[in-house]
Amino acid sequence: MSAQPLSSGRLTTHVLDTARGRPAAQMVIELVRIDGAGHHPVKSFRTNDDGRIDAPLLSGAELEQGVYELRFHAGDYLRSSGDALPDPAFLDIIPIRFGIADTAAHYHVPLLISAYGYSTYRGS
Repeated sequence: MSAQPLSSGRLTTHVLDTARGRPAAQMVIELVRIDGAGHHPVKSFRTNDDGRIDAPLLSGAELEQGVYELRFHAGDYLRSSGDALPDPAFLDIIPIRFGIADTAAHYHVPLLISAYGYSTYRGS
């Protein structure tokens, strides 16, 4: 019986605060797997001083095909950075839903934020 090759794929992210021109340090990010109507928490993270997570969010056998959502806790980050946000804030938790089809690929999901807008893309 031959061994199955291990997946070399990984999921990563980083967050940049475009209003301040710096990484978004200490932001909480939740990773959720979406299965039909079900939302299944996978892991929770906090960005480092460079706005990144120190290791891939998922890699190897953990990275499975499917639909996922990253939930960026932008409101808490912006408040802790000194922004006087209205109540409720225009942006609070930013969900980005995406699919993983190729478990051997690198999926990088960055977030660029300010108090009133955000942008994302599939990075490298």
